[in-house]
Amino acid sequence: MLIELTALHWIYVAFILLIIGFMVMRRDTSIVCILGIFLIALTATGSLSHSISSIFNSFSYAITELLSTILVISIIVAMSHTLTSTGINDVMISPFRKLIRNPGLAYWTIGILMMVISWFFWPSPAVALLGAVLLPVAIRAGLPALGVAMAMNLFGHGIALSGDFVIQAAPKLTADAAGLPVQEVLDASIPLVFVMGIVTTVTAFYFLRRDLKRGTLQSTSTVLPDSSDNEKPSLLTLAQRRFFAILVPILFVADVAAMTVLNLTGGDATALVGGTSILILLLITLTSHKNKGLEKTTQYLIEGFQFGFKVFGPVIPIAAFFYLGDSGFTTIIGEYLPKASHGIVNDLGIALANIVPLSKQVGAITLTAVGAITGLDGSGFSGISLAGSIAGLFAAAIGKGAATLTALGQIAAIWVGGGTLVPWALIPAAAICNVDPFELARRNLVPVCIGLLVTTIVAMFLI
Repeated sequence: MLIELTALHWIYVAFILLIIGFMVMRRDTSIVCILGIFLIALTATGSLSHSISSIFNSFSYAITELLSTILVISIIVAMSHTLTSTGINDVMISPFRKLIRNPGLAYWTIGILMMVISWFFWPSPAVALLGAVLLPVAIRAGLPALGVAMAMNLFGHGIALSGDFVIQAAPKLTADAAGLPVQEVLDASIPLVFVMGIVTTVTAFYFLRRDLKRGTLQSTSTVLPDSSDNEKPSLLTLAQRRFFAILVPILFVADVAAMTVLNLTGGDATALVGGTSILILLLITLTSHKNKGLEKTTQYLIEGFQFGFKVFGPVIPIAAFFYLGDSGFTTIIGEYLPKASHGIVNDLGIALANIVPLSKQVGAITLTAVGAITGLDGSGFSGISLAGSIAGLFAAAIGKGAATLTALGQIAAIWVGGGTLVPWALIPAAAICNVDPFELARRNLVPVCIGLLVTTIVAMFLI
């Protein structure tokens, strides 16, 4: 099937290359994306006023598509603030202190806890929940602060965030850009996420253990006082904290059970987690702050929303641009595509298939490279729409593997930019452990690169 490429298609391709180039140079891409939206709209409509309006419409469309994700993350962060301020998080984590008796147990216990909590709370709040409580325990067990930061980064901002199985913010962005159902991308990501996670964390632990034996890695952080040794006054009694420490995990486990039994995915699963988080926030705040509960609830929500929009602020312009490549074009600009068009990205994929006989090996390598490059801006999320769009393009050319390629690009982008190699969440983890963020990124570099190499090879067999 022959597709005639128009100026719209070539402008779209040109701006994809520009966006990648700016990311490689570690420059912000917001202006590039806005200019791309304007030029595509101007070329399609020939109207200056319509083109200017399309910029606003594209932002509105992107925010509408991402709103549930922004909301649930904001609410979860707000809830995590209540857990921290009331001391409930200390009680939730205290049983695991008994497991941390040597460096190996410290690394794996903190890492696995970080991964599980990050699936529900997201990594940045999880760093606050875990770091201050378990850092002193891990250091006493012989694991340097740098090792604690690595465990939190690799398991939280790596495994948990790249899969994002519960909140589903990442798979929604990539699935939308690739024109796929969210569940399809989730299913395809499961083997890749765990291959990447196992290879990277085991490799990182090998280097940690080697350097500990050699004596070349030592703790340089200030040992924070253990909260169990110097307990701070709490807004709740010990009995109340224990009650909520049991109740909160039970409620989220109930959410997971409900998702399985009721087959809830995507927006429905996100809504369930978000609603549960709001109820927990209200219950804890009203119990702990009593007559000031109404005002404190609003304060926690404001803090959560500030975090959510700060994180997704850079994502909105780039998502707005990439939504033009698929279903968003008609809503944002109007019925201005060529009559035989299947969407800009699909047209490019079909045209590419007619010109270049791409292989699944080339596709996998390209998506890993594109994902890694888009992560260089330090966001992790701002470029995964690009990865999804290119995955859709390559899958159309190859004739299969859209979900696997999309998941691979998502994993590469988030492992590089989401807080294991380039700052975003890396800096908070480094700060709470009082280590140099550049040293932390350097320690993560080789394990992450080895993990990406192995995961790319595995993806070639799954396509």
